[in-house]
Amino acid sequence: MTRVQLTDAEWEFIGPYLPIGQYGPYPERLRQQFEGVIWRFKTGGQWREMPQEFGAWATVSNRFRQWRDAGVFEALLEGLIAEAAKRGEVDLSLVSIDSTTARAHHDAAGMHLDEDVLTA
Repeated sequence: MTRVQLTDAEWEFIGPYLPIGQYGPYPERLRQQFEGVIWRFKTGGQWREMPQEFGAWATVSNRFRQWRDAGVFEALLEGLIAEAAKRGEVDLSLVSIDSTTARAHHDAAGMHLDEDVLTA
């Protein structure tokens, strides 16, 4: 089993990004649940395979979806970039922009068009 445990400094940075609603989650379990999310993506294991130390797998899975839908991970990434920029540790030469690929319909393979259609 891959051990996932945040340092106190890491948690101090991450914790404020995680929303606490009126009816949960219990703040003392947030760190445990966040570590469960990290475990899931670090190991590639299934939610149901999650060790009990992170709490019930269904709860951690639901929490992940709530955080994803609330934009927590995007905000956390932006916060990390801003923190690195404050320290002068952002190297824009490493920035990459990904493009979207649009697949052609399978009928488009080998299709022959008249010259007047191509010029139009």
